[in-house]
Parts: sequence; C-alpha cells; structure tokens
Amino acid sequence: MPKREGVIDWEQARARLEELQRAADARESFTDEAAHAQLDARARALARPAELPVLPGSQREVVRFRAAGQLYALESRFILEVLRAPELTPLPGAPPLLRGLTLLRGEVLPVVELAPLFGRPVATQASGPVVVVGTTRPELGLRTDEVTEVAVLTGTELLPAPPSLEEEAGALVAGVSPDGTLVLEGEALLGDSRLVFELSEEGVA
Repeated sequence: MPKREGVIDWEQARARLEELQRAADARESFTDEAAHAQLDARARALARPAELPVLPGSQREVVRFRAAGQLYALESRFILEVLRAPELTPLPGAPPLLRGLTLLRGEVLPVVELAPLFGRPVATQASGPVVVVGTTRPELGLRTDEVTEVAVLTGTELLPAPPSLEEEAGALVAGVSPDGTLVLEGEALLGDSRLVFELSEEGVA
C-alpha cells in the first residue's frame, strides 16, 4: 500500500526504539565475537579526536566506505565511531534520505542514505555498518555496505568532481581519487539542510 508523504507513525517508532533500548540494556555479550573481531578492531581504530587541522593541499587521513555500490571517503576527524550493525527503526512517510533511527547510548540518531544526494537509488540492503559523524558530538549516521580502510590522501591526488554530479551535490565532494572514490567534504555534509531532521511528532523536516 502506498505511504502518504510526511505521515509518520510516531507511536510505532517510539515503541520500536524502546524495544531496542531494552534489548541493548539486556545484551551482555555478542554471540559470535570471533566473526566480528576484525570489524570491532576497525571500529576502535576509527575513533579519532575531532581536532585535526587539515590545510589545503596537505595530507589528510580518510576512512573509505562503500554504500549502494559507490565508494566514498571522509576525513577521519569527522568520524566519531562505527556501529557494527545497529538495528534501524524506519519511519513511514520519511524522505528516502532518512533510512531510519537508531539508539546510540540512549540518544536517538538519524541514519541516512547518501545515494539520493547524488541522484542514485537507495540500496536494497538495509543492514550494514553505520558511520557516526559529527564534530564534538554524534550528529548523523551514514548507512554503509562496508567500511573498508583508513588511508592517507594528498590534495594533489584528487581529481575535480565530475560534471555528471548533480549541481547541489557538488559542494559535498572535495574531489575524486584515481580509483573513483568520492571524497566527501565533512563540513558541507554536516551543514547540508537536507540532512538535518526535526525529529518531532509534527513530522520529519
């Protein structure tokens, strides 16, 4: 049945988030630590202080990840942590960008899909690591298929963003690496009004 735009079932969403909170409180350990050990170590390694000055043309440390078939990279200073496979609560009537809500230490975190910003369809895969981005506090979660590596890039390696990118998405891209990775501009990403959601019972804006 088609969903009416802008209609959010907040009662259902709130109940689901409360259920996730109870499950998180009750969970003492993961059932398959060996299978997740590598990603755990990677998530710990990705936690970085938010105060790392980057000068134009200088080296920058980035975290590479894949989402909806596209490779992205974001400076590690904007990445606070990586959530292995959090449960997401979808919101009926929410825009495609907003994949759902999850709980991070008792706080509601919106999780978004990057693909629509670049004129691409959203991924059919709903689960996967979530990259938590922000400066001094978690502001946004980016749904990914996988987080691949931490790497160092220099400004001279980057190519200009291709003209095929939608005009409004151009500010989000600092450049493109030779392998086709879109290097995101962290400040522009966090400041994009399309990724700021008013999580109130009146609706999602």
